Amino acid sequence: MFEIPDTPSRSGWEEDDVRRSTRKPRSSWDMPTPATTSTGAPSDRSISSIWRSEWNKERLRRDRKRRRERSDTVRSMKEEGDLLPEFKNAFERAEWEREQQKLEREWYDNDQAYDEENNPFAQAKEYVEKKEKQWAQKRERPRLTARQQQIKKDNEMWENNRLARSGVVTMADELDDFFDDESDENRVTLLVQNVVPPFLDGRFVFTKQNKPIVPVKDATSDLAVVATKGSNVVRAWREKEERKKAQEKHWELAGSNLGNIMGVKVKPEENDPGAEDHGASYRESQQFATHMENTEAVSDFALEKSIKEQREYLPVFAVRQKMLNVIRDNSVVIIVGETGSGKTTQLAQYLLEDGYGNAGMIGCTQPRRVAAMSVAKRVSEEMGVELGQECGYAIRFEDCTSENTRLKYMTDGILLRECLGDPDLDQYSAIIMDEAHERYDYGRTFPVEIFHARTPMEDYVDAAVKQAVKVHLGGSEGDILIFMPGQEDIEVTCAMIKNQLEELDEAPPLAVLPIYSQLPSDLQAKIFHKAPGGIRKCIVATNIAETSLTVDGILFVIDPGYCKLKVFNPRIGMDALQVFPISQASANQRAGRAGRTGPGQCFRLYTERQFKEEMLVATVPEIQRTNLANVVLLLKSLGVDDLLKFHFMDALHKTTCSILWTLGALDNTGRLTDLGRKMVEFPLDPTVSKMLIVSEGMGCSDEILTIVSMLSVPAIFFRPKGREEDADAKKEKFQVPESDHLSFLNVYLQWRLHKYSMKWCNDNFIHGKAMKKVREVRAQLKDIMEEQKIELISCGTEWDIIRKCICSAYFHNAARLKGIGEYVSVRTGIPCFLHPTSALFGMGYMPDYVVYHELIMTAKEYMQSVTSVDAVWLAELGPMFYSVKEAGSSRIDKRVQSMRDVRSMEEEMRQV
Repeated sequence: MFEIPDTPSRSGWEEDDVRRSTRKPRSSWDMPTPATTSTGAPSDRSISSIWRSEWNKERLRRDRKRRRERSDTVRSMKEEGDLLPEFKNAFERAEWEREQQKLEREWYDNDQAYDEENNPFAQAKEYVEKKEKQWAQKRERPRLTARQQQIKKDNEMWENNRLARSGVVTMADELDDFFDDESDENRVTLLVQNVVPPFLDGRFVFTKQNKPIVPVKDATSDLAVVATKGSNVVRAWREKEERKKAQEKHWELAGSNLGNIMGVKVKPEENDPGAEDHGASYRESQQFATHMENTEAVSDFALEKSIKEQREYLPVFAVRQKMLNVIRDNSVVIIVGETGSGKTTQLAQYLLEDGYGNAGMIGCTQPRRVAAMSVAKRVSEEMGVELGQECGYAIRFEDCTSENTRLKYMTDGILLRECLGDPDLDQYSAIIMDEAHERYDYGRTFPVEIFHARTPMEDYVDAAVKQAVKVHLGGSEGDILIFMPGQEDIEVTCAMIKNQLEELDEAPPLAVLPIYSQLPSDLQAKIFHKAPGGIRKCIVATNIAETSLTVDGILFVIDPGYCKLKVFNPRIGMDALQVFPISQASANQRAGRAGRTGPGQCFRLYTERQFKEEMLVATVPEIQRTNLANVVLLLKSLGVDDLLKFHFMDALHKTTCSILWTLGALDNTGRLTDLGRKMVEFPLDPTVSKMLIVSEGMGCSDEILTIVSMLSVPAIFFRPKGREEDADAKKEKFQVPESDHLSFLNVYLQWRLHKYSMKWCNDNFIHGKAMKKVREVRAQLKDIMEEQKIELISCGTEWDIIRKCICSAYFHNAARLKGIGEYVSVRTGIPCFLHPTSALFGMGYMPDYVVYHELIMTAKEYMQSVTSVDAVWLAELGPMFYSVKEAGSSRIDKRVQSMRDVRSMEEEMRQV
């Protein structure tokens, strides 16, 4: 700061010791103007100054005495370690704390300036930029030079001095000094450090890969740029549908006063069955087996041949006996075969027919749930048994097996969970790890003709829709399979195909069916059914249709060349689901879908040059690009302490173990802790699992369970075009200024209070389907908590406990306030901003420290799901990263303490 140097005449302007005791430095403008006296005239300064009058001296003595008493009281309370007043009993103390929290909350609730775009996945760039410009205009002030600022400051200080000498602002100045002292005493300075345990400091090598691999060959290529931008057609379609919903909602008369006068009746509301959490079983609607019918043949190959003839036609049948002999002589066998050769469906049946099912079950793992369910259904039909009896499947929260089951299809995670209770897997006589590679493709049963685009496509959704309509109107028989990156792309593609066919005169009928992981089981099963009337089917799917998913009759494949992959971003410290170009192996795998039941055609919406130059040869394995903290926890729980000696097909990156140690799942020597053993049992991210487990000890497990369930869905509120103000006003009722997590909790509590009404969701611009999913996940997690004997405890209205519990899990994602609306990561210093959907965005209150659930990578790093926390909580719950600066401590003391911690950890390592 620029300061004007003292003038030689300043000593003549100084007053007595009372003015010297002030905290702030004083310039010449802060002192009284010296009296202009003649050379021979006597000075009257002693009687002209009110500071030297007798009555004012007495008043100043009383003021100084009161300040000393107040300072001594605060100092004594601080030395005793308790800043609270004395209480007669615990009841008075609790009443005082509740009153303080009530006053604090009332102060927060005074600010009602919340107005923002609430869908973080809507990509409303214009809205965010508009809001930021408005904030920038409010913050703009005329810039002054350092000299002008100092002159302005001196003028203000001189004016305050004039007012003080007149006795006008004596009491106000006294109060300001008191509150300034109080704020200085309560202000906490947070020190950032980085403690690394011995097993992570590089002396002990446990992994050959330090950083995750990004699955992009060239980030500047056309495919990569389009993947980053997304589809313009999808964005335009979303805005159109939102406007349409707003218009329909605006003209609804049922339930309004005008509708009652006109006699418009309210339609019966479709609520969830049961008014309580356990009033209905949410798993019945997700039972895939109940919606599966016996599949009917569609292709000529399936119509002309029986099931036995179809099995014998497969290439794997020619080596059946040779393969069984090799399996009989070896405990571990690797089988490599062509796509469509029959490995998935036939190998397990061969083992069952050879007698392996007599000593136990034959287990076969699949990488995806839909694959496990569909393959189990197909095999049960080939065996001629009912699904769930001799042949069944098991996926997350759904077990379709019985005591008679001899052949069991399941996901990889189910088998790993069973390893926890039975490490030797005694109930199985053979285990088949199907699609363990998911990277290479060597051929197909029938020939497939491949067509590449002549020029690069700018919008993959629009190009796929046009190609599908062209194939359908071409007259050739056969069903169509379209690959899309995500759910929204699939829904828009299905809607656009239907709309374009409706606009054509006498267009042949087409059954457009979506398939993705979050689709209800009854709709997923439709892709395996024969279309009514024998019409053509058009299946729009994610990459779950690439492997182990055979739909009879698919002869045409449309491949845009994109997919969604989960990638660990070391900058933000978490996984992110992003769109990337597929690899050449995935492209060949997709083309192979057209040759499973007959000769087919594959239309690639990218050029041959892009296929060769812009795509990786093989997909980067998930173990090299994601945070496999759950896998490491499982391996540790199974006794694999040395990860370097474990035979990974691909090296595990170092970041995974670092996160687990930070959360307390691993100790300083890399071994699993008691907390880590509990975290293994939850099918959640380790951070969320810790928050759920720790909540029991803090007395808020019931509320944390609800918050975790709310975090499982991408968006709760929607904001239709044309009704933005109405949506904002409704959302504002649920906001808790201190926390987005508490806002989620408030929404669920209000929904439960209204008996899980779907009408209530629509009236408050809340996604009803998302809330149904939240309720389902909550019931599932509650069952796991009961199995782990974690008691559900409610903290009532003591929501500060919830904020501290959230801080215990997300302290590594902490940010501190840097400017108006701008935060920086405490650990890395990366700038991060409040997202417009946050309850803290636009509020007058800006907390000094916050923790966030995740970062959204758009034009800026926006924090999603933010909660304000205290600096003391960060130091208490994350001592490996933060510490509080204590009065009187020096750098030497801090250095000595850190050396003690390091020596203690090294001693633990030597003992191990």
